[in-house]
Amino acid sequence: MRNFDWQAIIFDFDGVVVESGKIKTQAFADLYRPYGEEIVAKVVQFHNQNGGMSRYHKFRHFQQHYLHKAPLTKAEEKQLDIRFSELVVEAVIAADPVPGALELIRQQAERIPLFVASGTPDSELKVIVERRGLAPYFKAVHGAPALKKTIIAEFLSTYGLNPASVLMIGDAIADLEGAQANNTAFLGRVFPGDPNPFPAHIEIVPDLRGLADLSNSP
Repeated sequence: MRNFDWQAIIFDFDGVVVESGKIKTQAFADLYRPYGEEIVAKVVQFHNQNGGMSRYHKFRHFQQHYLHKAPLTKAEEKQLDIRFSELVVEAVIAADPVPGALELIRQQAERIPLFVASGTPDSELKVIVERRGLAPYFKAVHGAPALKKTIIAEFLSTYGLNPASVLMIGDAIADLEGAQANNTAFLGRVFPGDPNPFPAHIEIVPDLRGLADLSNSP
């Protein structure tokens, strides 16, 4: 990632801008704990293996494959969503930033458009970005239910961006797949000590400090 002459940067949010990955994991565990620790273990494993996937898809998967119940009604899904939001929103707003993320965002926002493409529900994501004081730095912020590849495609089309000159930074396979579907460059962020979910040829970083330093150099 020696070249830092990008036309635009698209950020995932949880685990890329904010250290909130563990918050979401704990929320899923708490939500499904009434069904027993065996179910909790399966839920946590699936969540960790499917970072970037919408929580709604996860709710449906758990309902069918782990709880073996009838599909969730719209009302039941909405109730799960509300309870999950109650567990995570304030914690994510208060969470530490990923090292180097704020520096990189502030530096680059002065010269190129920045975007957020997240699996977090759109309205919730916008509240979190706004309350963390980050909204002025981003041209657009979009979340679920739109798929990541669709959100990225929309950014490229709306702002007339050349995919080869756009960098996507993500921490999950869904982020990589979204970037590949749109032919953008990709950089993976892997929290120190966590397993690397990406193929061996994908460049990864432990945080964004090196990028902030690189983008700040003459």
